[in-house]
Amino acid sequence: MNVHVLPMTAAPIDAVRHDWTRAEAQAIHDLPFNDLLFRAATVQRLHFDPNKVQLARLLSIKTGGCAEDCGYCSQSAHHASGTGLKASKLMEVERVLNEARKAKAQGATRYCMGAAWRSPKSRDMDSVVAMVEGVKALGMETCMTLGMLSDDDVVKLKDAGLDYYNHNIDTSERYYSEIIKTRTFADRLDTLSRVREAGIKVCSGGIVGLGETIEDRIDMLVTLANLEQHPESVPINMLIPIPGTPLENRKKVDPVAFVRIIALARIMMPTSFVRLSAGRTEMSEETQALCFFAGANSIFCGETLLTADNPGEDKDQALFNKLGIEPMALDTDAAADAGIETAPSEHAGCGCSGTSSCQTATSAR
Repeated sequence: MNVHVLPMTAAPIDAVRHDWTRAEAQAIHDLPFNDLLFRAATVQRLHFDPNKVQLARLLSIKTGGCAEDCGYCSQSAHHASGTGLKASKLMEVERVLNEARKAKAQGATRYCMGAAWRSPKSRDMDSVVAMVEGVKALGMETCMTLGMLSDDDVVKLKDAGLDYYNHNIDTSERYYSEIIKTRTFADRLDTLSRVREAGIKVCSGGIVGLGETIEDRIDMLVTLANLEQHPESVPINMLIPIPGTPLENRKKVDPVAFVRIIALARIMMPTSFVRLSAGRTEMSEETQALCFFAGANSIFCGETLLTADNPGEDKDQALFNKLGIEPMALDTDAAADAGIETAPSEHAGCGCSGTSSCQTATSAR
């Protein structure tokens, strides 16, 4: 009987490294597909339960009118004439908290809030701080994406108890200027550095399908994996070509090519959450299943991602049932360290978020 064995590498396959080269990453990316998936799945099992997926919810707290010219984004003021999207004001704090309560009831453990800004204005920061404090009081992890931040902004968010700050690098440094001209790649890295230095966790990933090469995709991951500390969350988005934006006619990404990037992200950043993010409405159940097997262990739940469609809870639950996947519960130890009130201990290990429909909790009573 012939048995194929993966060649041994110089370092353990789950080693947390910050010195990746393009050549090393390319070699892993180009492995036979079965070998690549086996390696990624092996790495995931060393750090995570492969049958648990984190549920996060994303809310646009301020839509449209952004001064940036990101070619993929419907919220850019530069593309408003083509998309027809009108700018809105910042949402009221209580409305945001009401939406967060609904998200928690539906199983989300992390609540992400995004504002279409180049950077927040000082007059809006009090409301942003109140949103962070209010969501944390509900017992959820908090994440914000507000564009570039000043030192003062970072301090206010840290003092409010913000858990994560999202700021995607989008693509490789080489290709970046083809997509965005109003902000540099270095600006993005500077914001990530400010956030990290303040002690806020980092959420940073990119988009596949912008017209970039495979090498650009790999370089994007090399940049993230070679940061002094890996992003705790790495969202991998598949481009949603939005009518009226400069990228509206981009070709669809090959599903196998997309899964390869998910697997490479898992291998290069073994302890990070790898989020299967935007574009899931265009993915078959089979593609999503391969992504989960390749190391994706986080998704956005709900029917909307900012201004784009997203599979609803019913579709996600049906897929989870087929695959034997359960929603991940909030890490109670980490939450306690962060001062977050969590669900009662009767929910521990059941994969829920402490909702009234939990069968474990019901039987415990």
